[in-house]
Amino acid sequence: MKFLGSAAVASASFIVATVCLISQPVASQPAPAQGQLVDAEGNLHIPKDYRTTYEFLGSWSVAGDKGAKEMHVVYASPGAAAAYRATGKFPERSILVKEVYGTATADMTTGTVSHQEVLKGWFMMVKDSKNSHPDNKLWGNGWGWSWFDASDPVKTTSTNFRSDCLGCHIPAKATDWIYVQGYPGLKK
Repeated sequence: MKFLGSAAVASASFIVATVCLISQPVASQPAPAQGQLVDAEGNLHIPKDYRTTYEFLGSWSVAGDKGAKEMHVVYASPGAAAAYRATGKFPERSILVKEVYGTATADMTTGTVSHQEVLKGWFMMVKDSKNSHPDNKLWGNGWGWSWFDASDPVKTTSTNFRSDCLGCHIPAKATDWIYVQGYPGLKK
């Protein structure tokens, strides 16, 4: 896939890669309770309050023939960005939530502009280098991975992170599977 970097796309002038993220709180802030986001079997669900309690990391747009095809808006759990800036790594239990929107594109006074329209769903990752759920195929390579359709933020439609998620993240392997270059809040 090809992606355009910008929340409102005026034209398809440059291509960047996308990312799916979730980040963790640092020790000075309480981590989300395990039961709130992950059940005993390792099944994830989208936090209800991420828009008001998580930090906005950045956004990506997926290039289409005439404007953006999708827009991705990414949030990190409290303290995750600060920890990343300090250490260059996402701490354990970091949570990243990416909203995926369909778009609308139209001519405006500033040019052709794409904007978010319909929420398609969420992609969520939880940092877990300890492999806490070895029997769950959505956990591995240091993260828990899941896609959720917009109609159900509790039940993932992902079945295996290797086939459903990892393919998009291979180019970001060197940065812990996260396309960190798209997130200004992660820069020192």
